[in-house]
Amino acid sequence: MQNLSNAPRLARGGKSIYGAPLGILMLEARFPRIPGDMGNGTTWPFPVLFRVVRGASPEKVVLQGARGLLPDFIAAAKDLVDLGAEAITTNCGFLSLFQAELAAAVQVPVATSSLMQVPWVQAMLPPGKRVGVITVSRGSLTPAHLQAANVPLDVPVEGTETGREFFRVLIKAEKSDLDVALAEQDILEAGRALVARHPEVGAIVLECTNMPPYAAALQAELGLPVFDIYTLVSWLQGGLRPTRFG
Repeated sequence: MQNLSNAPRLARGGKSIYGAPLGILMLEARFPRIPGDMGNGTTWPFPVLFRVVRGASPEKVVLQGARGLLPDFIAAAKDLVDLGAEAITTNCGFLSLFQAELAAAVQVPVATSSLMQVPWVQAMLPPGKRVGVITVSRGSLTPAHLQAANVPLDVPVEGTETGREFFRVLIKAEKSDLDVALAEQDILEAGRALVARHPEVGAIVLECTNMPPYAAALQAELGLPVFDIYTLVSWLQGGLRPTRFG
């Protein structure tokens, strides 16, 4: 019988950081990132690599279409890959605009936006049911954003612009603290408005990566499945590091 204790053991090199195959491109912001938020390290049950893209504020990316920021995101994504990332995602669903360019630039799997789940979820629904989207800014979510994520242009969408807290803190940066209860109410109100206008909605996809903390409350309120950046990233990580069984 072979003596396994004497068998050669080779560790493969080539990276700067090991054990964190998923890289997250972060907007530059200072609002609170509570557990469940993509930018809170405790959200993830596995290690991740973060890289802040300087100058990419939520207002610039969401309200101004991320104009002029593509080179910065490509450079940051390449840095993450150089560190050891085997796949890239971002912490703003509006970065679907850069999906093709980022994937071409880094040559690893890229999932820029939670919106990419819309076609998958739609395929699971029974006839007559549709996916609905809740976004931080309905007025800023253009056909270009949807097309880049392969989302039908007629998808039902509701935003949080008219809310009391979520949009004001995360996008307009009107204050640095966050009333979590008020933010949750903004998400719930958007969900209720969406299904009131579109009773055919059979599942929800949350565009904004700051919305997962409120997904459970929204699911309980509407009685519908809710998908978000957490479900997308967990799926992506599952492919990068499949579970080893017995």
